[in-house]
Amino acid sequence: MSMRKLLVAVFCLAVSGVLFLPKARADQWNKKTTLTFSQPVEVPGMILPAGTYVFVLVDSMADRNIVRIFNADETHVFATILAINNYRLVPTDKTVITFEERPVDTPVALHAWFYPGDQYGQEFVYPKSDALALAKLNKAPVLAMPTELASNLTESSEAGLAALKEAPIVAVEPTGEEVPATEVVAVSPSTQVADATPPSLPKTAGELPLFGALGLLLLGVGVSMLVLVKRSA
Repeated sequence: MSMRKLLVAVFCLAVSGVLFLPKARADQWNKKTTLTFSQPVEVPGMILPAGTYVFVLVDSMADRNIVRIFNADETHVFATILAINNYRLVPTDKTVITFEERPVDTPVALHAWFYPGDQYGQEFVYPKSDALALAKLNKAPVLAMPTELASNLTESSEAGLAALKEAPIVAVEPTGEEVPATEVVAVSPSTQVADATPPSLPKTAGELPLFGALGLLLLGVGVSMLVLVKRSA
């Protein structure tokens, strides 16, 4: 094989490395998850009928996150939800959804969502009036934000998103007392017992960045070598 053909082969390999990155990791940055509920489920701001929905993390900040719930084909936004990171000791390889108890014949309320392999999940924040009702029923504090901001939970606009980012968050006790959210949400491993399993790196720091960097490196090498061949021709 001539040097020119060899360099062309290297260039093609480099392009392949960029174009065919592993798709298995593509959804990990936004935690995209498809969930099917066999019965109605309450989420902050509304009740979702039984059916299939897509949960997506659309914004991740230091102390809070924004989650959007779409219909199955992602053509309609049902809810935009404010959430706080909640730490768990042992991650699982499956999606985990937890619920708040509700009275009989009343839809259960979504409590938290954990993406497979993650130790940090999304604990949802309810309007204060709803949070107080849930706290009394479950005899446990529930994350809350001002009730007057509830309309933003069904908004998909930038204004609605901005309002949720700035919303004050507290935890409402069954008595109605408000306490800092950090007192009831495990936001870091330091709040866990001393012999807990050390946290592992999130899977978002896995193969995708490595393959991406390798592909771009090969591409750069291939382009450089082709330029050299043209100059020496």
